[in-house]
Amino acid sequence: MYEAYFGLRERPFSIAPDPQYLYMSERHQEAFAHLSYGIQQGGGFVKLTGEVGTGKTTLCRSLLSKLPKGVDVALILNPRVNERELLETICDEFRILYTTNSTVKILLDLLNQHLLRAFSKGKTSVLIIDEAQLLEIEVLEMVRLLTNLETNKAKLLQIILIGQPELDHVLAREELRQLDQRINARYHLGPLNKEQVAEYVSYRLGVAGCQRALFSRQAIRRVFRLSRGVPRIINVLCDHSLLRAYASSKELVNASLVSSAAREVLAARKFVDSDKALVYGKAIAATILVAALAWTVPKYIDYQSFTATEVATSDSPVNPISSPNVVGAELGSSETVLELTEQAVVE
Repeated sequence: MYEAYFGLRERPFSIAPDPQYLYMSERHQEAFAHLSYGIQQGGGFVKLTGEVGTGKTTLCRSLLSKLPKGVDVALILNPRVNERELLETICDEFRILYTTNSTVKILLDLLNQHLLRAFSKGKTSVLIIDEAQLLEIEVLEMVRLLTNLETNKAKLLQIILIGQPELDHVLAREELRQLDQRINARYHLGPLNKEQVAEYVSYRLGVAGCQRALFSRQAIRRVFRLSRGVPRIINVLCDHSLLRAYASSKELVNASLVSSAAREVLAARKFVDSDKALVYGKAIAATILVAALAWTVPKYIDYQSFTATEVATSDSPVNPISSPNVVGAELGSSETVLELTEQAVVE
């Protein structure tokens, strides 16, 4: 809708895992290197984890688009399968023919024969399972058994597990310790930092054909704070911010438009406008300082009005903790406290 208005060829912030729009941050480059190493090394497992929306699937798509010739890949996107369905899906991906009444043993035999033929031709066979944290324990054990398909010198199948951090907890279970021990490369993909978010937005706009800045610096900072650096949330925020700018006939997205977009598309319980939260927090802190001052200063003044004789003859014992020197050292003058309070509110 807004593409022509901003001079874009297409929407730059789609949440589809398009490898063309993959921004290779330092962490994404490291993750890609781990995946590539795992494929070249051959045998065993490679594990890639990351929070929801950090770009794991897009990175996987990019890997698939850059694989050299001689690499056959079976990609499983639906992990909600049993052992037999898993083997059937792998056979489908490798184009292995089987009958509908094939048993698990028959499917394993067919897969083993296919992998042996591929190995004899110098090919590498790779199994990639996305959302692997959803695999049942029995299915994960079947996945482990697939690494037993081997010759005397090499494994016939390289397996890459991609999932959310919960995958680590699953693999830490006692009954899966054999699988966990076979993982020879691990990497956790984290969110982007503030500088990377600015580069990410600029990169995707450039891929879509944009020749100028469409987001102010304040808007980028707001996007970072609201998204926590998660690419998928950045995409949603930026897409709706551009839509609001178009609807308002504005050439530049400002922080206010980003906040409006966030209120529309983000769950309020999880994401709040951190700038406003900061202001509210400082206001609360200032209120607490004023209340403390109101309670402490009169006591301090009353104490100062006492003479040495009055203190000495007073029926109430003197509390050494509330002596003038201690109070002065802790609070300073009332003017200083008021200045700090005013400064907190302004900041």
